[in-house]
Amino acid sequence: MDRPDAPAPHPLSGDSIAAALDWWREAGVDCAFVDEPQRWLAEPETKAKAAPAAVKKAPPPEPERPRIGGDPANWPQDLAAFRRWWLEEPSLDPVGALRLPPRGGTGAKLMVLVAMPEETDTEMLLSGPHGRLIANMAQAMGIAPEQLSLASALPRHMTLPDWQALARDGMGEVLRHHLSLAAPERLLVLGTDILPLLRHDPAQASPGIQEILVGDRSLPVLAGYAPAHLLEHARVRARLWQQWLDWTDDEER
Repeated sequence: MDRPDAPAPHPLSGDSIAAALDWWREAGVDCAFVDEPQRWLAEPETKAKAAPAAVKKAPPPEPERPRIGGDPANWPQDLAAFRRWWLEEPSLDPVGALRLPPRGGTGAKLMVLVAMPEETDTEMLLSGPHGRLIANMAQAMGIAPEQLSLASALPRHMTLPDWQALARDGMGEVLRHHLSLAAPERLLVLGTDILPLLRHDPAQASPGIQEILVGDRSLPVLAGYAPAHLLEHARVRARLWQQWLDWTDDEER
């Protein structure tokens, strides 16, 4: 608290202020310092608010693919009706494409299953060189023509079938239904591409002897290479023949 008898301070004159500044300048201090940071640049102008980013819409789900063959409840229940259905059912193949039915009756001693009709087939399944190879094999196996049935996994010849897509869309169920109606004693599969339709484990070696469940029965299966591959490679034919002998050895004893 100021004392009442204290003298009043003298106001600073311009000369006094100039003299003080000169004193500090000679002492090397020519700037003023403050503790609080100061902004030297002008405040930036307020930026316009950015437009909100457009929300990416999720692509619409792909429409569900129709099952090949349609409702299994409507599938034919005998082999003769299946042959007609095989030629007429739209979901099996585009309308107008040439289809060929399987050959042979119910309960054949051996069914030979190939991927598709030969490219030159026009009136009958396996009427070309692949069919002649299979006929010669059956004769060597001691199987009469009436004990042999011939079938294809697809109703017509195709250049590059997508076997995985066919299996996913239900072609395997159609094939197994065909096998249950035909009820062969044994099945010889010529073509490893067909195996996914039969629920074959891809981790296993493709050719070989195995069994598949068809309906309520176990069907013995020998899987080999396609007829075109067999025709080109004598060693592969010899291996298939040895597998056949091993496969049928117990039956002949």
